[in-house]
Amino acid sequence: MLKELRREAFEANVALPREGLINLTFGNASAIDRAKGIFAIKPSGVDYAALTPEDMVLVDLEGKRVEGKLNPSSDTPTHRRLFIAFGEIGGVVHTHSTHATAFAQAGKPIPIFGTTHADYFHDAVPVTRKMTPAEIASAYEWETGSVIIERLEGIDPADSPGVLVNRHAPFTWGPNVAKAVETAVALEVVAHMAWMSMQIAPGLKEIESELRDKHFKRKHGPNAYYGQKKG
Repeated sequence: MLKELRREAFEANVALPREGLINLTFGNASAIDRAKGIFAIKPSGVDYAALTPEDMVLVDLEGKRVEGKLNPSSDTPTHRRLFIAFGEIGGVVHTHSTHATAFAQAGKPIPIFGTTHADYFHDAVPVTRKMTPAEIASAYEWETGSVIIERLEGIDPADSPGVLVNRHAPFTWGPNVAKAVETAVALEVVAHMAWMSMQIAPGLKEIESELRDKHFKRKHGPNAYYGQKKG
């Protein structure tokens, strides 16, 4: 099972540069085995082209390295914080994809202008508040997770499977790490589309609620009908 967990995390990590979401060694992906309370994550600072499944580091939900010779990603505490808070998620992805990160650096949510956005997010992609000097100086990566959780208070993580960390970059999640990668791709696409729409039509209003709900609910929830039935 742990070999498979490493493989899932590896496949997700190498997908990030392939999908154009990563430059240099920025970003990481993790996958969790809920039954064992262990997640696999990219090692810190290792080039994506050099990664192997065996390089993935196993960490428990108390933050202890269980297996792996390399140091886990410096963002490991953020992933751990999200896994603890959002018990239904199976994977977390962090990127510095260009357009989504531009919105994050500006401290602006990504407005929901069209149906492409509504296929993945029920509302605008939220942005956190700025972190305080005390939060930055203390357990910075853990507190990054805390401001994400604070921003998602009252919001179902399945309705908003991603967030922009103010002055930083996006995090996404999903029922498994492959879905979290897909959402990271979609987030960059909708960020780029939103930016272009704002240039074409300054003052553009967000999508009508009826059309938004139709597109979101046909893919998500008990009455979803998009795609093929499983089994």
